[in-house]
Amino acid sequence: MPALPRILEFADELVAIRRDLHAHPEIGFEEQRTSGIVAEKLASWGIEVFRGIGKTGVVGVLRGGDDGRRVGLRADMDALPMDEETNLPYRSKHPGRFHGCGHDGHTTMLLGAARYLAGTRNFNGTVVFIFQPAEEGLGGARAMLADGLFQRFPCDEIYALHNSPEGPQGRVSLHSGPMMAGADFFDVRITGRGAHGAFPQQANDPTVIAVTLAQAMQTIVSRNTDPAHPAVVSITQIHAGSAYNVIPESARLAGTVRTFDDGTRELIRGRIRALAAGIAASFSATIEVDIRDIFTVLENHEPQTRAAAEAAREIVGAERIELEPRPKMASEDFADMLRAVPGAYFWLGQTPGPAVHNPGYLFDDAILPIGASLLARIAERQLGT
Repeated sequence: MPALPRILEFADELVAIRRDLHAHPEIGFEEQRTSGIVAEKLASWGIEVFRGIGKTGVVGVLRGGDDGRRVGLRADMDALPMDEETNLPYRSKHPGRFHGCGHDGHTTMLLGAARYLAGTRNFNGTVVFIFQPAEEGLGGARAMLADGLFQRFPCDEIYALHNSPEGPQGRVSLHSGPMMAGADFFDVRITGRGAHGAFPQQANDPTVIAVTLAQAMQTIVSRNTDPAHPAVVSITQIHAGSAYNVIPESARLAGTVRTFDDGTRELIRGRIRALAAGIAASFSATIEVDIRDIFTVLENHEPQTRAAAEAAREIVGAERIELEPRPKMASEDFADMLRAVPGAYFWLGQTPGPAVHNPGYLFDDAILPIGASLLARIAERQLGT
């Protein structure tokens, strides 16, 4: 696969870095080892390093010529709180932690771009390398922004990528406008009255109430939202009880909402609360609803989308560019950075395989030099070479 020749020279080292990170995954805001490796590598290449941005985030600053323009390149560092089910020799050494989304690969790609740019300095202006913690729903981007990321390290534009196990290998997919959905997480606590399992008449069974509410919530998208506006309501957790013969006192539902516009988002929030209130009244129970804004809709800016596509044509060729992919209902907190600074986000295809967040997910090391080349070339083009 195509890549910048200088990056291909150290491609094997990138693979070694990625596999080391994979074997030692760290979840959000706990990326101490990962951020330490990132900081050490950047410093060894003569890049200014700043640690502790957004708790465990790292920023590297590389200055080229005298041009005042500044380009940001961002990668996420955190793993998922899940088990890995692969037979890789470098599989996770820590149960319940797994780089099942490929952030180890993203971190390595940005390190590869940083090494190349530090070695060539074939640009004017400044490149800001942003290694973000806690992308997986814990608010890492917002933490870095709250820590003054763009006040301390101003950027005129910013770019990021994500691997795509949908393939094909080396395809770059992007477009301007909405690319990924906004997301809410919700928790619903139902309080009834517990009793012996043999005497349900003495209880106000919260499990029955939970099932009733869960079924009702599945009608929101099919009967309340506009079919022209994509939306998802997924209940991903149901918790209740601890014994076969005990009707519990309480039950809990949890899940996520995905939308592309604020109107649909507010409608769904309102319907969840209304259904909960109505069902609580009908069962004489108490239902508490907590809905939290976790991800902003990710929207690419047109000039930066065009710039990323032009750089991609140089690296992977026009035949591997997909300019109008369907937006994804998944979410990505790079969206918050794009609200602060214009930029673009794109997907890089890898050898097709299990989806991200699947316990059998496999990152394709062959795309490491491609991703590093794409990020490096974007910075070079936007900073005058």
